[in-house]
Amino acid sequence: MNNTLRRTIKQLGIAAAVILAILTLNRFLPPQHNPLRPIDLNDPIGVATHYKLARIKSDTSLCYTLLDKAGIGYSPVGENAGNPTCPLERALVLDRSNFPYSVTPLRMTCSTMAALYIWEHDVVRPQAQTLLGSRIEEVLTYGSYSCRNIAGTNRLSEHGRANAIDIIGFRLEDGREIQVREQWREDSAEGAFLDEIHTGACRVFSVVLGPDYNADHADHFHFDMGNGALCS
Repeated sequence: MNNTLRRTIKQLGIAAAVILAILTLNRFLPPQHNPLRPIDLNDPIGVATHYKLARIKSDTSLCYTLLDKAGIGYSPVGENAGNPTCPLERALVLDRSNFPYSVTPLRMTCSTMAALYIWEHDVVRPQAQTLLGSRIEEVLTYGSYSCRNIAGTNRLSEHGRANAIDIIGFRLEDGREIQVREQWREDSAEGAFLDEIHTGACRVFSVVLGPDYNADHADHFHFDMGNGALCS
């Protein structure tokens, strides 16, 4: 057997092993961990969740289908809602999700809306029940779209791309109010809740910033689906 034939057989063996591994992975790996399976916004969060969300940024039709399947209410942004510096032609208005928000309208890209739904459904809702013993009545927010630069720079913020949202706290059905400024790192159920939802957001969004990042975020969490990668 000459060397060329040996190399060919070896390469075919490696290719067969790779194909078998991919088929096995696709068949037995849970969908939330399987990058080959289509995303479902109601799947649990897994190692492939953020990768799948990133893939739908460029597939608006698929993203709309996912929002519809999850029961998220949304509507197109009005024609003159943005401006030349911060256009909104690909943004949506969030009309209905798992919780109401304190600021309306919330205008954001489809992928940001999808990520927000997953965070609400798989992180905030269960952690509120487990750690606080109450349901969320309202999410307190500074809003989403805002045509401005990142503080101290000349770079456009992800808010200017309708690609981010700021969370300042929560109002619970039992009357309690939780504020990032007041209870972040607090040794309490409320503090533990804020820690868990911050950590959970890092498994979904591209960038998650909170009070530990800098003084500009002392009173809120910033979530965005930009091209960065940071959890702080």
